[in-house]
Amino acid sequence: MPSANPSAAPIALHPLHAILLAFPVSMFPGALLADITYLNSSEMQWSNFASWLIAGALVFTGLALAWALIGMLARRAGRGWLCAILALLFVVGLVNAFQHSHDGWSSVGTTGLALSVISTVLALAAGWIGYTVSREVRA
Repeated sequence: MPSANPSAAPIALHPLHAILLAFPVSMFPGALLADITYLNSSEMQWSNFASWLIAGALVFTGLALAWALIGMLARRAGRGWLCAILALLFVVGLVNAFQHSHDGWSSVGTTGLALSVISTVLALAAGWIGYTVSREVRA
């Protein structure tokens, strides 16, 4: 059905940007699950697994953030909320990575678990905003 405003067109993420965004959306929740498993089992390998998932998620969060910023500057419009959430996700994820670099039980504990929960919520919010097709007025 045609829209009431002919200049409003659906704007979706570029396919490569969507692929870059898919990694943090899946890796941060995976790290949270690994943290929960570590807290329940005390098997150190789960903490190592969470650390690697967080590191990988940070790489792709940085790439998705760079893509979003370049796209926003090139179009002079766009998904400002996506850029803001990705920037916040990168900062919280980096602090989470530093927390997970500690030895033993202090790598996760309550602080590491809380940071993983916050990172997961931000990643899912970025995915929700990023994969929602928005309608913007094109000039």
